[in-house]
Amino acid sequence: MTDIKASDVANLRKMTGAPMMDCKKALIESKGNIDKAIEGLRKKGAATAAKRAGREAKEGVVASYMHGTGIGVLVEVNSETDFVARSDDFQSFARDVAMHIAAANPEYLKAGDVPSEVLDKEKEIELEKLKKEGKPANILDKIWEGKKEKFFVENCLMKQSFVKNPDITIEELLNEVVGKIGEKIEIRRFSRFEVGK
Repeated sequence: MTDIKASDVANLRKMTGAPMMDCKKALIESKGNIDKAIEGLRKKGAATAAKRAGREAKEGVVASYMHGTGIGVLVEVNSETDFVARSDDFQSFARDVAMHIAAANPEYLKAGDVPSEVLDKEKEIELEKLKKEGKPANILDKIWEGKKEKFFVENCLMKQSFVKNPDITIEELLNEVVGKIGEKIEIRRFSRFEVGK
């Protein structure tokens, strides 16, 4: 069995914010490898989020973010309990999401929110471009699937890379917070205002 130092557990807790026992367990499972332990904690967060998906999140906050005087964001983030909604981790997550929306300007919350007519128009434009480039007709649909995924990444909040840590998406960030808090959290809606637009 790998000998895990208390200082390593404390360091991992500081890096991830995960509970002390989860950090110790992750270090034991990863044989002391910090990177693998972080990955294990992220996966645990995603698993916890999946387990909690069916629960109702009716409490929460409306967080705001102002970027100078030209951009403002309101975002509603929900939790299962008022206790969690008042916690520092939850409040910090809501503020980070509002700040991300101000910077990244997503049009939709998730891929399922994109209207079919918008996707149809995008597909029409992309296929026309591909035909002009001389791409063979038999691979156009395959290329479109990749282009569609790129469209979602650029336009859907949950698919976007988090501006403060581009290694993770907003969805992965949410799963990490769910893993840490142990309660269902969901971003319900948002509005972004920009002067002159």
